[in-house]
Amino acid sequence: MGKNTGFKEYPRELAPRRPAAERVNDWFEIYLDFPEEKLRKQGARCMDCGVPFCHTGCPVNNIIPDWNDLVYRGRWKEALRTLHATNNFPEFTGRICPAPCEAACVLGIIEPPVTIKQIEKNIIERGFAEGWVVPEPPVSRTGKRVAVVGSGPAGLAASQQLCRAGHWVTVFEKADRIGGLLRYGIPHFKMEKHLIDRRLAQMEAEGVEFVPNSHVGHNVAWEVLRKDFDAVLLAGGAENPRDLNVPGRKLKGIHFAMDYLPQQNKECEGDTIAAAERILANGKRVVIIGGGDTGADCLGTSHRQKCASVYQFELLPMPPIERSPTTPWPLWPMQLRVEGAHEEGGHREWSIATTEFTGDEDGNVKQLHAIRVGPAPKFEPVSGTEFSMEADLVLLAMGFTGPVRRGLLDQAGVELDARGNVRANSDYMSSIPGVFAAGDLRRGQSLVVWAIAEGRQAAEGINRYLMGQD
Repeated sequence: MGKNTGFKEYPRELAPRRPAAERVNDWFEIYLDFPEEKLRKQGARCMDCGVPFCHTGCPVNNIIPDWNDLVYRGRWKEALRTLHATNNFPEFTGRICPAPCEAACVLGIIEPPVTIKQIEKNIIERGFAEGWVVPEPPVSRTGKRVAVVGSGPAGLAASQQLCRAGHWVTVFEKADRIGGLLRYGIPHFKMEKHLIDRRLAQMEAEGVEFVPNSHVGHNVAWEVLRKDFDAVLLAGGAENPRDLNVPGRKLKGIHFAMDYLPQQNKECEGDTIAAAERILANGKRVVIIGGGDTGADCLGTSHRQKCASVYQFELLPMPPIERSPTTPWPLWPMQLRVEGAHEEGGHREWSIATTEFTGDEDGNVKQLHAIRVGPAPKFEPVSGTEFSMEADLVLLAMGFTGPVRRGLLDQAGVELDARGNVRANSDYMSSIPGVFAAGDLRRGQSLVVWAIAEGRQAAEGINRYLMGQD
C-alpha cells in the first residue's frame, strides 16, 4: 500500500488552521485547503503493514489502506468509490470524527500515524467538485414503506441504504430543518451546513422523503406510523442532558449546552431568535462545565460571540500529554487533546467540582463556587482548595444520560436496557416486531461515525425483516 518507503521519506502533515485572530470573527470552517501533491505524499505514508489495524478502530469498517493507495497514485474516482462503499457521509466524518482509525494505525507505534481523516475529507470533496457524487436511485421498488424517526447521522445513513435497496423511506424530524445533531449540535466553524444540504439533495433525488416539524409522539401520532408503514426505525439520539444538582442551579443564566449551541446555528442559517430567549456570551464572564467535545464547541462559540472571559472546567484529572500506558496501541488513547477552540483563548482547568451558584437580587447568576477534587471514582474534595469566581453565563456540557422517554418512547412501549437506552437485538429490532432502533438512542451518547455505522447495520436488519434476505 502506498509507497514502500513513504513513511520514512515523508513526515505527517495536516492542513493548516486559519489564524485564531482571524477565524474568531466569522463562522466559517477553520481549516485551509491542502494541496494535492501533499495529500498524495500523505497517502504514500500508508505502510504495507500486513494487518491494517486502522480497520479495528473504524466503526464503519472503512477500507482505509486501499483508498490511501489510490490517492497516492492519483486515482481519485476509484478512491471515492472505495470510500463510499462503507461510509455514506465521509464529508461529515472527515471533519468531525476524532479518528479512532488513526489511533490504531500500525505506523503510529513508531511514528506519527497516517493522516487518514485528512485524506478521507479530500477524497469526498474532490468527488463533489468533479461531479462524481450523483443520485443513485434503485432500479426497482419493493413497495415496502419505512418510517425513520430522526434525521441525524444514524437516521440519514439508514434512510439512504433502505432507499437504495428499493424501499420507500420517509424521514420524520421534529426540528424545522433536517440534519439532527449535524444541523443544530455541531457549530458552523466545525462543519458548514451547506454540506448537509447538498447530501440531502442527493437523497431526495434518490427518493427519500423528508418531513421536518414532525415530532413523533407529539404532533405526529405514533399509531399513525405503525399503521401506515411496514417498519419503523427509531433514530432520535440521546438528548437527555446530564444536569448539575447543586444549590443555585435554577438561577437565570445557567443553561444546557444544547439550549445554547442550536440558537447560534439557527442565526447562522438566517433565523432570528427572540431577544427574551436568546442566550449570548457577548461581554459576559462565561464558565463552561464539561471538558469534552461539546464543551469545546461552547468555547469556540463563546469566542465568536465576544465573551469578556471564558473558563472551561472538567471534573476528571488532566490527561497525560502523550498516550497513557493504560491505553496502549491500538486502543483509543487517553491523552490530552487540543481542539481549535482551545487555541483561540480561554482558561482550561481539570479536577474542578462546582459546589454552588449564587446570584443577585433579580435571580441572575453572578458567582460560581467550586473546589478541587481527587481522581475518579471518589472525586474526594481537597481541603483548602475552595474558590469562587464571577460568572454571568454558565453552560452545562457534561454529556447526556440517554434518550428522552416522554412522548415517543413512552407511546411506543419499547423495552429499555439498564442504561435507559432502547434495547435491540443483533438485527437492531426492538422488543416490538417491526420497530427498530439505532444510533445514540440505542447505544448511548457516542460518535457520529458510530451513528453512521449503526444506521447502516439497522438498514440491513430492516431489509431482512421486510424481504427475508440481505
